[in-house]
Amino acid sequence: MLIKLTRARFWRTALYTVSITMCTVAAAQSSTPSSSASSPILSSSTASDYGTPAKSSDDTYIIGADDLLAINVWKEPEVSKTVPVRSDGKISLPLAGEVQASGMTPRQLELDLSRRLASYISQPEVTVIVQEIKSQKFNILGQVAKPGAYPITNNPTVLDAIALAGGFRDFAKQKSIYVLRRNPDGSETRLPFNYKELIKGKNVEQNVKLQLNDTIVVP
Repeated sequence: MLIKLTRARFWRTALYTVSITMCTVAAAQSSTPSSSASSPILSSSTASDYGTPAKSSDDTYIIGADDLLAINVWKEPEVSKTVPVRSDGKISLPLAGEVQASGMTPRQLELDLSRRLASYISQPEVTVIVQEIKSQKFNILGQVAKPGAYPITNNPTVLDAIALAGGFRDFAKQKSIYVLRRNPDGSETRLPFNYKELIKGKNVEQNVKLQLNDTIVVP
């Protein structure tokens, strides 16, 4: 009889211990976040949804008249505008007023606008991007279909310029074309261009890339 009671007490104790252990494990698992649970750390795509100020665009290009500028003030859509640089070199922006832009780099203009807007906006983050370059131009004159001034975009060559100007007129002297290039000291250099040679694959180095204020003369 004593043996039976001892065995019964042993099994009751064992079952009770197993029950307590299982409950403890279950509670621990429920309190530990699973690998698929959401995390408070934002992914890069999620973080971008909250908005981050754009970075400065350029510190080398010199803004000029007729350029088109995209000006973004972070979290201030009413002030963010796309504005042209007027012939007097200035732009007009809400709160900032009339601002000199010509002769400045985009980075310098960003700093100037930030200083001006600081009186109205707490720690303004300004980005200036040159959306269209229209101030840097070359000229083509003489016996072409459409003489005039053209913007320097995509590194045009003399041959590109002739194509932009609609090609030659009937009496153009295609062997006597030249490029007038202004030197830093104010003098000019004449660069000859023989179209007849170029189309035959000769002297291809004469098809130079155009620079600011170059003038192509087609006699």
